[in-house]
Amino acid sequence: MCIRRVDKIRFKLIWAVFLCVIVFGCSANQNVAVYNSETLIINQISDHTYQHISYLQTEDYGKVACNGIIVVDQKEAIVFDTPSDNDVSVELINWLGRELRCRVEAVVPTHFHEDCLGGLEAFHIRGIPSYANQMTIQLADTSVTLPQVGFEDRLELKVGEQKVFVDYLGEGHTKDNVVGYFPSEKVLFGGCLVKSLKAGKGYLGDANVEAWPETISKIKSKYPDIESVISGHGNAGGADLLDYTIEVFSSRKE
Repeated sequence: MCIRRVDKIRFKLIWAVFLCVIVFGCSANQNVAVYNSETLIINQISDHTYQHISYLQTEDYGKVACNGIIVVDQKEAIVFDTPSDNDVSVELINWLGRELRCRVEAVVPTHFHEDCLGGLEAFHIRGIPSYANQMTIQLADTSVTLPQVGFEDRLELKVGEQKVFVDYLGEGHTKDNVVGYFPSEKVLFGGCLVKSLKAGKGYLGDANVEAWPETISKIKSKYPDIESVISGHGNAGGADLLDYTIEVFSSRKE
């Protein structure tokens, strides 16, 4: 009886370890840094999506970490928001080619601020087309490299065999802000329209604070299956980032 009891305990322990390996092994590559330099960090969010982080020196907020995402499939990639300048954009493009053997098929700035399109020239020089909300092209400073192809409400792109959607659902951080959604892995790039948890309201110089919560609500309605969310600044998270953003801009507090 004692031997059988020991065997049962041993079996339960082995089974528990096995479950831990499955659970933690499957999530081991979630939000883990796969590249890190002084100017660029790349985190893996899911099997086919990566968060890129570069830095922008600003007058009001100092050195700011700025997020974008990369969606990959079958050796193709689409980049949402360029790194902050051309040199770091080259670093990102080179990493994709060297480490993932991916060719960048498109780049999508999600609004007209520098932290979204500051490195566009590096993509254009390499023959990589850029797509943006038509308002983004109109609002961007003419001294910077402008996106090449404009759209109005929705854009559908393909990366490998997968679809990627770009949607304009209303004003918020800016008049032109769009979001990117990768349905096969339920990943949303909210850009600066979405706030990371515990973040404040941030820069509001071009914002429509009144419209912001409604715009986020439209995202939730359109994509109810969202599992991972990357904001324009701060840590990635889940759909709770959308609820948090609604809360922040429904409040009268600064």
